[in-house]
Amino acid sequence: MQMFTEQEREHIRQELVSAAEADARIIGAAHLGSAALGRQDQWSDIDLALCLAADADFNEVLADWTHRMYSDHAAVTNHDVRRGTLLYRVFLLNSTLQVDLSFWQATEFRAIGPKFSLIFGAAGEPIPAPQPDSMDVIGMAWLYALHVRSSIARGRRLQAEHMLSGMRDSVLALACKRHGVACVQAAWSRCCPGERSRRPSGRTTGPSCRLPCSVPGTHRAQKGVSRDNEYFARRNSVR
Repeated sequence: MQMFTEQEREHIRQELVSAAEADARIIGAAHLGSAALGRQDQWSDIDLALCLAADADFNEVLADWTHRMYSDHAAVTNHDVRRGTLLYRVFLLNSTLQVDLSFWQATEFRAIGPKFSLIFGAAGEPIPAPQPDSMDVIGMAWLYALHVRSSIARGRRLQAEHMLSGMRDSVLALACKRHGVACVQAAWSRCCPGERSRRPSGRTTGPSCRLPCSVPGTHRAQKGVSRDNEYFARRNSVR
């Protein structure tokens, strides 16, 4: 299996955008993710938001676009992720390229955070990305820390790692909040100004944090899992 190239990815992106423009049931589209900010690299995927017309049959549109991904772009499987009424259908192509197609009602089509770049159509007023309450995050950090300590003392190494990940997520969320960066942006490693990072190619990527800013905990919170529920899920799953 050969991995996709950047040129192949952009060719597929343009084909999908052209298909959306030609589909009368699609009245708007936007780039999400790194493409919305012009920060793609060789590992970036495709993330497109599609706005449906008011009279469009949602299931029909979903079925047609799913068929397109399999017949025209060699999809091998797909997985659905829901956030409220939004459906993200995530496709894996045989080149290992990930293509996320999200289907939006016209009343909900708008930026939620900074990673939204309109391609065509009209979008509603942006909604700022939700920011966690600092005291809540601090509280979860020390709760996780206590259970890291007790897990190590009990010789439960896997449980300790589980709790340590939660503590790390909380600390990174606080670092992002301190520097005015949305938690979802931590994957860019840009939560600590004044630092410089380099990719393997040697190119400087700008201000960054030396911490491994993946923040999976904050990503889960966006999907509707609160931080306190995440804590108790971690704790109870390994007892």
